[in-house]
Amino acid sequence: MGEKVEKVVLAYSGGLDTSVILKWLIESYGCEVIAFSADIGQEEELEQVEEKALKTGASKVYIDDLKEIFVKDFVFPAFRANAIYEGKYLLGTSLARPLIAMRQMEIARLEGADAVSHGATGKGNDQVRFELSYFAFDPQIRIIAPWREWDLNSRTALMSYAKTHGIPVPTTPSKPYSTDRNLLHISYEGGILEDPWQTPDEDMFTLSVSPRQAPDEPEIIEIAFEQGDPVAVNGEALSPAKLLKALNVLGGRHGIGRADIVENRFVGMKSRGIYETPGGTILRTSHMAIESITMDREVMHLRDSMIPKYSELIYYGFWFSPEMKLLQDMIDKTQENVSGLVRLELYKGNCSVLGRKSDKSIYSVDFATFEDDTVFSQKDAEGFIRLNALRLRIQNLMNS
Repeated sequence: MGEKVEKVVLAYSGGLDTSVILKWLIESYGCEVIAFSADIGQEEELEQVEEKALKTGASKVYIDDLKEIFVKDFVFPAFRANAIYEGKYLLGTSLARPLIAMRQMEIARLEGADAVSHGATGKGNDQVRFELSYFAFDPQIRIIAPWREWDLNSRTALMSYAKTHGIPVPTTPSKPYSTDRNLLHISYEGGILEDPWQTPDEDMFTLSVSPRQAPDEPEIIEIAFEQGDPVAVNGEALSPAKLLKALNVLGGRHGIGRADIVENRFVGMKSRGIYETPGGTILRTSHMAIESITMDREVMHLRDSMIPKYSELIYYGFWFSPEMKLLQDMIDKTQENVSGLVRLELYKGNCSVLGRKSDKSIYSVDFATFEDDTVFSQKDAEGFIRLNALRLRIQNLMNS
């Protein structure tokens, strides 16, 4: 297994996989293991996580509340860009991994650890997201990825290892899906979902009701923005994490934000996932609405042309790359005047814009009106069209 490892910081959730990894690291490497759990809104009982990690052999446990940092410094920057991967995925898991990795590396430095470890498998995107982020902070860091080393390649093998080593295992039947949850979303993969023709069971969903079961009356809400970020809902100023949580409740109540996606993983395979992102769906819709009256056309079109690349960088794990910083700086510059108020209707899975207004608006009724006006000469359009048609006319003459 290579050179000696003295101390490892493990990204630890308290589930079966990372509990087994904790004990396996101690047994396989004879090293000290520090467990680190990040609270990013997964709604789990983290007090039990600390107790379980210590009983399993961790020398120390860090449990950090990173919800506000997650939303303010990772979710909001991405939503200033209207980021979306392959037209549907709002990057809930992708945005959380660099934050976890960043804090993990901070702990490694504080504790003088010579290695870090995670529970991502060798098939998925998360291993790449974690490890690219690790290397961005320490090019020499030792990374231990047990799923790429051990022979515990099934849930049965993990359960057997856990029982042999006295690690508490779930007594309830295993979940039919693999899930990942944070303040932005919850995802479901595996089980029957591996068949892209199979419809997920309604009782699988956590954050949202079925649109069919949503209220028969629509709900009208207002979201205020300042420089591209939401700052208030229905007139109430909220911190980033509290605001996103409030939007999750509002959206979930009306069945908003469900997505069934077959996406292209970075490692090369296709994967089917079901996502619930109620607050994020509302946020993206409202942000685009306030941009529509506050952003210059060419600036918007240039920024929009960057969205696929920007989203791909997040999905692939390049959050801390120089090209990501360059794109973020440019995107943030476009948001200087994106401030104002958006009114929306939430109704049976739909989030519809009803109105938008802003002190920074560059929408002009005087110019856009179909009524009589004194600021625009319609005759000017003739020259505009003839100039733009010049190359088309020349092309036709050359071919005739």
